[in-house]
Amino acid sequence: MFRVSLQRWRITIILDGGQLTFEKRKLKPKSKLLSKLPAVPAVTHENIYTVPNLLTFSRLLAAPAVGYLLVHNHHTAALALFAYAGITDLVDGYIARRYNLQTVVGTIIDPAADKLLMTISVVCLGLNGSMPAWLAILILGRDVGLSISAIYYRWISLPPPKTMARYWDFSLPSAEVRPTTISKLNTALQLFLVGASMALPVLPEGLASAWGLHDGLVGLQYIVALTTVSSAISYMRGSGVKILTK
Repeated sequence: MFRVSLQRWRITIILDGGQLTFEKRKLKPKSKLLSKLPAVPAVTHENIYTVPNLLTFSRLLAAPAVGYLLVHNHHTAALALFAYAGITDLVDGYIARRYNLQTVVGTIIDPAADKLLMTISVVCLGLNGSMPAWLAILILGRDVGLSISAIYYRWISLPPPKTMARYWDFSLPSAEVRPTTISKLNTALQLFLVGASMALPVLPEGLASAWGLHDGLVGLQYIVALTTVSSAISYMRGSGVKILTK
């Protein structure tokens, strides 16, 4: 008779003439073999449903509404909604800093909300002639370049495995984008320019001419062009981008 019995740590072979047993030593959890295996990095998730982020999401929804109102020449309503977006931009930043509610996703969607609002507003103002075409193209070109850069930095900094599902899961921190000083100034000036371009048609023509608002708006347009180019150069040099997974 020949029979083999396999147990967890013992191998027993029974023959006709007797029994032959081989002892097998169990592997310890901290054996040399296991110690050589690469450690799997811990994946962290953060709470993205904070008050600052919700305010930012509301600005994302307000952006297309502003464009709709501009296209249909409802300048007063568009200006009011644009002012709401500007106020919430200040409020959500203050709340995030004051109550330590800053998140990585917030650093991404906050400038994204600003850019969406600016893009829609600039396109609509450029189409109706309230903004020069060359300036609208310059502003939009910079934003397109920054968007491509953000996609690139997000992908290269995403912890493995790199999948589209994980790419769009912004609770997985990878790259942190923080605005530079020149970028903050540029954003403020662009918002002021867009707001002024919306407000000018609402004001009485006599008042606008008496105060020289048309000439002032032209001067502001050239200043915004300068800060737009400077901001693009600062991001091209890698300023404001921090890879978190290094």
